[in-house]
Amino acid sequence: MKRHIWNQTSKNRTKWENAGEVRLTEKFSRKHPVFPVSLVKLYFQTGEETFPCRKKTTTPPDIVEVEDSPWPVKKIIKARKIILNGEDQRKYLVTFENQTADKEKWLAEDAIPEGNLHLRRFRASRRTEQSHQ
Repeated sequence: MKRHIWNQTSKNRTKWENAGEVRLTEKFSRKHPVFPVSLVKLYFQTGEETFPCRKKTTTPPDIVEVEDSPWPVKKIIKARKIILNGEDQRKYLVTFENQTADKEKWLAEDAIPEGNLHLRRFRASRRTEQSHQ
């Protein structure tokens, strides 16, 4: 098998015998799109005549995570700004009462129960931390 190297000056990518192009979804857009070509396999759709006993399956619906929590919010710990669909959004790391640290969740401002009260306390605590430094 020949080894081909891709570089920015190459104009005709169709000549390459063992090169593959992968289009990543937005979720994986920050990942590095380079991996060994030996892992790429061509996909061939099989017909019903090849596997007559195979049953058609339907894809299950996407699992929707319910943001409502049965536990009351204890405190907001951290804040971060993320870009989602080209828009800046703030997410807050929330702890819940009577729950361990592994149950903490990043929630949007409107998804936090009694969000205004907790955000006011969080921002006030950050101001006092900054004034002590």
